[in-house]
Amino acid sequence: MGKPLPLELRRRVVAYVDEGHGHREAARHFRVSPRFVNNLIKLRRQTGSLEARRQGHVGGGKLEPHAEFVRLRLAETGELTLDELCVELEVRGVSVHRSNVGRLLNRLGLSHKKNSTGQRAAAARRAPSA
Repeated sequence: MGKPLPLELRRRVVAYVDEGHGHREAARHFRVSPRFVNNLIKLRRQTGSLEARRQGHVGGGKLEPHAEFVRLRLAETGELTLDELCVELEVRGVSVHRSNVGRLLNRLGLSHKKNSTGQRAAAARRAPSA
């Protein structure tokens, strides 16, 4: 996702439109899209400000209320597969794909992917034979 245009440019575009110029003319003059000008005027009308809105998803998604449950289940049982966690969450009434559970584990710092040396991190294995 791109970065929002600077506030100074936003002010100049709105001032140009306020002088009586059209939205398309302002877009050509400042080399921005007509949609940007339209959205900028609409934003000012709705909020009274030209500050860019927050980008991205607000909130943690539908698994956020179940994060503590997932953390406790992993602490109790040791390792669970993503599919097993999906089944346990479905019992709680949450239908979710295993990739979403994987992203939740990453956010919680509970991922057990390969470490920097290329080895599996903290895998429970049988003791080496003597």
